[in-house]
Amino acid sequence: MPNRSHFNAGHRGMNYLNKNGKKHSSYVDFKVPKKTYHGFFIQDSIKFLKNLPDSSIQLILIDPPYNLDLAVWDTFTNYIGWAKQWLEEVERVLTDNGSFVIFGGYQYQNGKKGDLLEIMHHLRHNSNLLFVNLIIWYYKTGMGAQRFFSNRHEEILWYAKSKKYYFNLDDVRIPFDEKTKKVYRKDKRLNPKSIEKGKNPTNVWEIGRLQGSSTERVGHPTQKPLEVIRRLVRGLSYPGSTVLDFFAGSGTTGRVCIEEDRHSILVDNDKKSLDYFNKHLNNMKLEKFNKNYELLVNPTLKDFLDKLKKL
Repeated sequence: MPNRSHFNAGHRGMNYLNKNGKKHSSYVDFKVPKKTYHGFFIQDSIKFLKNLPDSSIQLILIDPPYNLDLAVWDTFTNYIGWAKQWLEEVERVLTDNGSFVIFGGYQYQNGKKGDLLEIMHHLRHNSNLLFVNLIIWYYKTGMGAQRFFSNRHEEILWYAKSKKYYFNLDDVRIPFDEKTKKVYRKDKRLNPKSIEKGKNPTNVWEIGRLQGSSTERVGHPTQKPLEVIRRLVRGLSYPGSTVLDFFAGSGTTGRVCIEEDRHSILVDNDKKSLDYFNKHLNNMKLEKFNKNYELLVNPTLKDFLDKLKKL
């Protein structure tokens, strides 16, 4: 008996392509670069974005401020008015196969604050970006509560520039154990190759938050785990592509891009952000991680993009 996925036109189409050895229109024939370049720009994000060329970024991955008054960089008198300025640039600078990922939550309290609901509402009514997935990052630890249910997750929005967005499921699959594979091999409806590759991680990710004693810690208050960022970078970009984080914060995106053979552009108006990123680089050295990369701090944008073009 067929399951519900057999009635999904997109799913059937992908099965047909896989069965006949054909490639989807979003397929990219890439080569792993021998060296990657990473530009760190200490400046205002909006000004930086306005200078980026059209269709120059394959993946944008950000964890923006939400006006929670955590620090000077997290305080705004008109949050959505400020956010509109960078949201307008996101669609323009993405490549046709590009994606936009934004971390956040639903903490709206009044007109001064901001949250993902405000962001989603603006994008729905003011952009052509396609909403692909709402990802739930679930973790088991956090603060307790007395007047509401304790929060144990964050939301991650995934938007795409077009239907040709790049997505590599195989690089983010979760392997099955041998016992599970043995059972699944008996089901003739299942593709044996997919069983060996592993399962789709779904849109609910159980990944622990960073504890205070974590060796990943670099000092930023809202630092995200490497594993969360890595899954996004692996799944939505390809080696040699360019990833932009214009709220660089802890610099985690840059570190993952070095480790995964992507180029990166990191932007933040807080000078401490560069210190956090350097701690990531030191941690990589301690872990004896060896990749050929070059970090350029505050280069001219033209010079940096010219380096990428030469590749």
